Amino acid sequence: MAEIQPVRGWRYNAALSQQIDEYVSPLFDVVSPRQREALYRNPLNSIHLSVPRGEDPAAAARQRLRQWQEQGVLEQDALPGIYAYYQYFRLPGSPREYCRKGFMCHIRATEWEEQVVLRHENTLPAAVSDRAELLACTEFQTSATHGLYRDEAFELERYLDEAIENPLYQTEEDYQGARDVLAVIQDARVIQRFQRVLAGRQVILADGHHRYEGSLAYRRVRRAAAGAAYTGQEAWNFHLMYLTNAAADDLRILPTHRLLLELPGLVPEQLLARLAPYFTVLPLEDPYDLPERIAGKPWAFGLYLGQGQGQGYKIRLRPEVHTQLNWHTTPEVKALDLTVLHYFVLEKALGIVGPEAQRQWPGVAYVRNFSECLSRVDQGEACAALITNEVSMAEVERVCYSGAVMPPKSTFFYPKTIGGFLFSSIHADETAAPFYAAFRP
Repeated sequence: MAEIQPVRGWRYNAALSQQIDEYVSPLFDVVSPRQREALYRNPLNSIHLSVPRGEDPAAAARQRLRQWQEQGVLEQDALPGIYAYYQYFRLPGSPREYCRKGFMCHIRATEWEEQVVLRHENTLPAAVSDRAELLACTEFQTSATHGLYRDEAFELERYLDEAIENPLYQTEEDYQGARDVLAVIQDARVIQRFQRVLAGRQVILADGHHRYEGSLAYRRVRRAAAGAAYTGQEAWNFHLMYLTNAAADDLRILPTHRLLLELPGLVPEQLLARLAPYFTVLPLEDPYDLPERIAGKPWAFGLYLGQGQGQGYKIRLRPEVHTQLNWHTTPEVKALDLTVLHYFVLEKALGIVGPEAQRQWPGVAYVRNFSECLSRVDQGEACAALITNEVSMAEVERVCYSGAVMPPKSTFFYPKTIGGFLFSSIHADETAAPFYAAFRP
């Protein structure tokens, strides 16, 4: 099962860490163009390493990394550790402050077929190549992917709670409104306890599929080059990951809605007619009631059409037609709301046939904000909005353990981890230090 190792983390120096908010950045796949431009104006922001730019972005990142290391902008911790990482956040409409507890470490990068790390979505080859090239050029990891393990006994949380009482630093508020806190555990006996707990578990990849596959691609190249000299302990066998307990109720997954930018060959009334054989269709007076009207109801969606002032509908699949869903996948995937939506709306009503064609179709956009969906339809930017419920953690686990993947953009684990909070190196020097032997299986 999962093999984890402590990390000699690289972090911003003590002076810069006092203003850590100025140097962290969103992950490469969620940062908006506007955010990027603002962050690039800070010459020491981590985005210069995570999303470099220029004629040769990877080479530019390597040069900047070397400068930062030589100038002491980034400094390496003297001892290896497991880094407690807590994110405090609130959700709209709720007075509760959540705290997602987790820790960052290195995890052995294993191929999907080994079923140690499990995926729930497919990746885009171009994005994987980009991440692999950056990793090969810098041998440096700028942000942790997010993995999930399940421990109903919560064995590790007491060590994390103790460590977080003495934080290394914390943000005031990151780009998404969360407060991020970092601490470190360097007690060898405690670290070995973490290793034993994870050694009996699989890990589900929540976020960071492209970065993880980039690590796999780079590892394959290095292993082939090493030949008979390969030991399995080389630093490039490992990947920086943020691990959280799937049993915790502070693990939140938010819905991702679908905007139909076009209705191929149809007008709104024709779409309704196409949906009628599969769904019960109920008009609603106030479209802002849609999230409440579908909440907790399987195979139920909100539909908002741009007809003058706009019209909202609750649509729900007729149970007897579900057996028509004939995609070649597992029962666990067929049971998902989003599979139902993609099959009966995108394929049967709109004629976009098959999961791969739907992944490539430019007529759909993915939006998290409900109000934005309605606004973009009202403004004529989209023809329709499909409002969805969130996916549950139990559904994610069932799909992953079935060996299948979910429809695209099924999950939005909130909040996202941030870049620049902790860096790790996979240079050969990282496994040369003698104290790492104490943490090897």
